[in-house]
Amino acid sequence: MSSIASLAPDGEPADLPEIATGGGKPSPAMVSGSGSAGSGPWRTAWIELRRNIWAMTSIVVLAIVVVACLAAPLYANFVAQTDPFVSNLEGTTVVDGKTVPVMQQSTAGLGLGVVPIGPTWSRHFALGADQQGRDLASRLLYGGRNTLLVGAISALLICVFAAVVGLIAGYYGGIVDVGVSRLLDVLWAFPVYLFAICLSVVVLTRGISVGPLSIGADSLLLPILIITVIYIAYVARPIRGQVLSLRRREFVQAAEGIGCSDWRIITRDLLPNILTTIIVFIPLMAAIAMLTESALSFLSIGVQPPNASWGTIINDGQDLIYTRPMVDIAPGILIAVTVLALNVLGDGVRDALDPNAKLRGSV
Repeated sequence: MSSIASLAPDGEPADLPEIATGGGKPSPAMVSGSGSAGSGPWRTAWIELRRNIWAMTSIVVLAIVVVACLAAPLYANFVAQTDPFVSNLEGTTVVDGKTVPVMQQSTAGLGLGVVPIGPTWSRHFALGADQQGRDLASRLLYGGRNTLLVGAISALLICVFAAVVGLIAGYYGGIVDVGVSRLLDVLWAFPVYLFAICLSVVVLTRGISVGPLSIGADSLLLPILIITVIYIAYVARPIRGQVLSLRRREFVQAAEGIGCSDWRIITRDLLPNILTTIIVFIPLMAAIAMLTESALSFLSIGVQPPNASWGTIINDGQDLIYTRPMVDIAPGILIAVTVLALNVLGDGVRDALDPNAKLRGSV
């Protein structure tokens, strides 16, 4: 997480990607001639992105993960033929033509107790079962849906709210900027995971109830809101710094001189110039949000039963680490692969939008 702070120095907008559509300096990627003659800036960026083999590979990997997780019901019903959310302690399966129990007699120590079946590498219990006798492969796919959903929505909310906060603080300045900046400083001062744990414990105990709005402890909205709150400052600060720089540009001053409204200047002149920064942050924040959700779920204060996520599956397998390590290894590999793909994609998007922009560090 130390790399997050390196992405957000206060008041140093020069290192952030920038594309000007209202009168600022155009991105080098847009004028380098790499695109076809007459092609727009976004088309040129897409051409640059397609030339990045690592970025395209990451897109393919992410697509495979997303499609596989979306197909979780099909896999559970027609391949594994099991319900991954129902305890199956007394169940049986067929391995090499023989009917064997899902929960098998332990062979460790005195041979007391039972352990779940290991990977069969066949249709049923391909990756084995967890301590409740549930099919691990099916739970991985269902859990991936929640992990990806929390990561994607959290990243979008973080970037949207951070853009609003950064635009308001950077454009209006004065007491508005001071108040917003100090609030961001307070959020920044808390250690990320300690702050997340504190918020999670509070909201999971009482839930959220504001007027007619009520969110239960088992809702996925809770980890989404918690992750959004703790990471807004990490995106809002660099956006604010970039807006402060754009605020002094001639095209903004000209718009003010001819009497354009604040809304028009913010939406037509400033927002297009920070859009590339926001786009670059989305995959990076999605990766961070997934890691945070997995950590909170591992501590049992993130995604709550009956829902599952990759973090909850790792938590389920912590007692099986020596006998059935696949319960921990499989979700860990999926988290690592997905986060790595998002980071590589974020770097590729940054280079495509502005090759000269250097976001110091990576997730």
